Amino acid sequence: MDKFLVEVSARHVHVSDEDLAILYGKDHKLTPKKDLSQPGQYVAEEKVTIVGPRGELKASILGPTRKATQVEVSLTDARALGVDALIRESGDIEGTTGIKLVGPFGEVFLEQGLIAAKRHIHMTPEDAEKYGVVNGEIVSVKVESDERSTIFMDTVVRVSDTYALAMHIDTDEGNACGLKGHGFGEIIK
Repeated sequence: MDKFLVEVSARHVHVSDEDLAILYGKDHKLTPKKDLSQPGQYVAEEKVTIVGPRGELKASILGPTRKATQVEVSLTDARALGVDALIRESGDIEGTTGIKLVGPFGEVFLEQGLIAAKRHIHMTPEDAEKYGVVNGEIVSVKVESDERSTIFMDTVVRVSDTYALAMHIDTDEGNACGLKGHGFGEIIK
């Protein structure tokens, strides 16, 4: 079967318009720095500090803004911050850990919103048909590298006509399979 792009997604923050105004000032708009593989998504010039009970970490903001602010970290990052991060799909923040964000103009305490993103594959409906999978299906993906090829089980398929084909794993998972930025994977059944 055809291989697809596997990208390592480092810690980052998605912010709401309201929280962006607190962190960066009224009427502030995100400044695109670099486009991401998903159409319309980008790394912004803006960064925030994630503050936990045991430590703090800098993180880029990804744009565009969203309905709700969400912080995505690896489990190693969560330990460094001194918090628990539930493994969740992006956007599923109900009942997750709260965290403080600090920007140059202010700070926001989120009652919930800190997650370790569940590894996932973005696919168009045409990609899903080609690979014989459906939205929400859980698959295993073999990721090859020079010395640490790995099979990632429990990978969720996310299908939308707004997506581009790519799998996203966090930095812990990227380190586990020896990826430096990106590689290639294939679904195995």
